[in-house]
Amino acid sequence: MKVEIDSFSGYRIYPSKGKLFVRGDSKVFRFNSSKTQSLFLQRKNPRKIAWTQVYRRMHKKGITEEVAKKRSRRTVKHQRGIVGADLASIVAKRNQTAAVRAQARQAAISKAKTEKRDKEAKKPKTAPRSNVASGPKMSKQQMKGKGGR
Repeated sequence: MKVEIDSFSGYRIYPSKGKLFVRGDSKVFRFNSSKTQSLFLQRKNPRKIAWTQVYRRMHKKGITEEVAKKRSRRTVKHQRGIVGADLASIVAKRNQTAAVRAQARQAAISKAKTEKRDKEAKKPKTAPRSNVASGPKMSKQQMKGKGGR
């Protein structure tokens, strides 16, 4: 038994029932009743008529079996080391307390200061420069030869 589908409503049309309509461009439309044929010929949109199958499909009506919720994939967090620091050292730094971190910072600062002091001490002392310029004062433009005369 071949069951056709209504072109407008989406209902089933059993053998020996319904109407067949062939448009000028040879497209075939099948209708279950004169009601669906009339609405089709009035150019009504089946998506806006509440009892049609197209409307029910669009507005998700009567789909109780397929209620299984779509599961979204959880993002898995991975921890990796970066260039210059392996994962173990990163985790160790993260688990440090603020006091330990501040102490390490102070130690690094004091070490840098002592190194700078030692470097300054090793430098040979030069005679302090006098404030008197060797020649007349000139601007940079005058030195380049672009003086405003």
